[in-house]
Amino acid sequence: MTITEIAHAFSNGEFEKIFPYLDDSIIWTVVEDDEFKGKEAVIEQCKQVSQYFNAVTTRFETLYTITEGNKVAVNGTAEFYRDNKRVSFVSACDLYEFDENNKLSRITSYCIQKK
Repeated sequence: MTITEIAHAFSNGEFEKIFPYLDDSIIWTVVEDDEFKGKEAVIEQCKQVSQYFNAVTTRFETLYTITEGNKVAVNGTAEFYRDNKRVSFVSACDLYEFDENNKLSRITSYCIQKK
């Protein structure tokens, strides 16, 4: 996978696809919420998020992607439905940094939930 494909997969909740591309010392910062340090911690959080995604109907939309050098930015939205009712809408921007071996070394996620 290219770094852009890895970023898209993560931003769209396709976490298991990107596990082989995680650096052992990766840091995932969810701004104003939490931080996960190390490959195991990131994988565990991804699994928990996946459980939620599997409990609802999800609709992801990528608005734009910027790739430059070893960095990728993905901007988009996510809608979550249960019983045909929208339970959540999130505007998000994920920033990805890759090392010289194209391993994902840092993720910074900005998530704004509609009130």
